[in-house]
Amino acid sequence: MALRLEDKKAVVAEVSAVAAKALSAVAAEYRGLTVGQLTALRKQARETGVYVRVVKNTLARKAVEGTEFACMQDGLVGPLIIAFSLEDPGAAARLISDFAKGNDKLVTKLVSVGGKAYGASELERLSKLPTRDQAIAILMGTMKAPVEKFVRTLAEPTAKMVRTVAAIRDQKQAA
Repeated sequence: MALRLEDKKAVVAEVSAVAAKALSAVAAEYRGLTVGQLTALRKQARETGVYVRVVKNTLARKAVEGTEFACMQDGLVGPLIIAFSLEDPGAAARLISDFAKGNDKLVTKLVSVGGKAYGASELERLSKLPTRDQAIAILMGTMKAPVEKFVRTLAEPTAKMVRTVAAIRDQKQAA
């Protein structure tokens, strides 16, 4: 069914608004997937905070124009589904990567982060980025390690003395 001009403008405005605040984008060819599989993909996307949309390529090109995903315009060919990460940069890549493992018909075509477009080979690298919570945990662990080591270093002379006294006590009791 053909879209009316007003509908096309609404789709472009919606996708453009999402692209303006998205952190990364993945375009994948969905040729051969069933409606049930696409519905499952959309459900997973909602659960993980990823915006997924099947858009005509001409409308998608207009929607990403003026955003950091304008670099994807040349690669938008064929039946594509576009996923935008809204909360953490690796979310869309993880979604597409995980879904493609069970559905070989979903083929990644483009990945875009930070205003640069990459090939499908970069999907795995992007999907392995830590989530925000994981990154904070790594940072906190890194910040906490020197303090813990300092405290252990300060406590060691006292602990060594206690061990020495305990060893002397055990030696006298044994004699």
